[in-house]
Amino acid sequence: MQTPYDRIILGELVLPDGILRDGWVAVRGETIAAIGQGAPPPAAEVADHAGKLVLPGLVDGHMHTSSSAGWPGIEGASMSAAAGGVTTCVDMPYDVPRPVTDAAIFREKVEWVNRTSHVDMALYGTILKTGGLEAIPGLAEAGACSFKLSTYEYDPVRFPRIDHPTMVAAFREIAKTGLMVAIHNEDQELVQRLTEEAKAAGRTDPIMHCRTRPPLAESMADLEIFEIALETGAHVHIAHSSLARGFELAELFRRQGARSSGEACIQYLCMTEEDLPRLQGFGKCNPPFRSAAEVERMWGAFQAGKVAYVSTDHAPWPRERKRYDGDIFAPGAGLTGLQSFAPLMFSLLAERGLPVTLMARYCAERPARFHGLFPKKGAIRVGSDADLLVLEEGRFTFDEREIRDREDARWSPYNGRAMQARVAATYLRGACIWNGAEVLARPGTGRFVPRQHRDTYLGED
Repeated sequence: MQTPYDRIILGELVLPDGILRDGWVAVRGETIAAIGQGAPPPAAEVADHAGKLVLPGLVDGHMHTSSSAGWPGIEGASMSAAAGGVTTCVDMPYDVPRPVTDAAIFREKVEWVNRTSHVDMALYGTILKTGGLEAIPGLAEAGACSFKLSTYEYDPVRFPRIDHPTMVAAFREIAKTGLMVAIHNEDQELVQRLTEEAKAAGRTDPIMHCRTRPPLAESMADLEIFEIALETGAHVHIAHSSLARGFELAELFRRQGARSSGEACIQYLCMTEEDLPRLQGFGKCNPPFRSAAEVERMWGAFQAGKVAYVSTDHAPWPRERKRYDGDIFAPGAGLTGLQSFAPLMFSLLAERGLPVTLMARYCAERPARFHGLFPKKGAIRVGSDADLLVLEEGRFTFDEREIRDREDARWSPYNGRAMQARVAATYLRGACIWNGAEVLARPGTGRFVPRQHRDTYLGED
């Protein structure tokens, strides 16, 4: 007699609206075929995680696999994702040596994903600094989940600032596709002037990274992009708000008819500017860490439901590019965060007495919704991909030496932090790709995931 299911996974099922105690997930092929509690049905194989938490595989809506190492960086970063319970990565387009600005480049990157990734991956597209708006429809047709533009320039080719007239025109074209456009939100003129003044005064110590990118630089950019959202009808999204005010502005503009939203990167829920002198270059990210009081306001916005989702902005710079040698403006900006994402988010919620169900909602379901991947991704429900994260509760310490990536990317701002859980297993489309000790997936196990539909999502449940 043939068993009806290929695999049964046992555990405490964490859903956005509650926990199914003594639960089970039945897998047939690569998808979830049934969910239940109590005695499970027969299956060819049973994975017993009784007593452990089983969540939907996390969907990291913001990462940079290829901003320093190019597309070969996909392989190592995706290993780290597998070990961290992140089963779907949404990768940014600002790649070395060229950004993803047209369908041909997009298709090349898709080939790299399908050949080298250990987890599934959705992809952003972007535009050239000048011209190239005609490539927007082609990127959408090729399967881009979202677009990314910037109000601040890191590189005129790879990561350019888009001027106001071009941004207005781009938003109009992107609005036609129905896709979301995320914005790196810092005011160019203000940051440039403050940085020049700091250098002229000989102030290049770590805290000056925060002082030269003040909250005003962020909120000015937020206002600019949301005004254009209101004008053009595009769904405009703050790619990383370090300020609670960013979410309040998004809400304000939504009430006026704009399609506006914003995400919180996990560092803005736990790190403060007081950490920067200790971490130096390894704590440098843009926007920078804020005050302890702002972190509390961020949690207030999160608990009030104003945040779209939580991401990592993972950027695995080589260690040498992060070293501080007396000039905080020299190291690259960006943090590693994929492998620490699940244990850290669980710990932050536990430390505040908040339910783990929020993790299922804000780190899996909602990022999948905003990027048009739901319900294929981000859910424990019949018909969804059988992507699962198994968390073991306990006392653990995050050790950067355990990061599964190339050797020079094994660093973390969370090194040595006490964690209240660890990733005991990760399942991608029904197959175990991390067993708590080693990555079982091979390059090419992961697949490119195109956007499933063109309907935008603003957080309405």
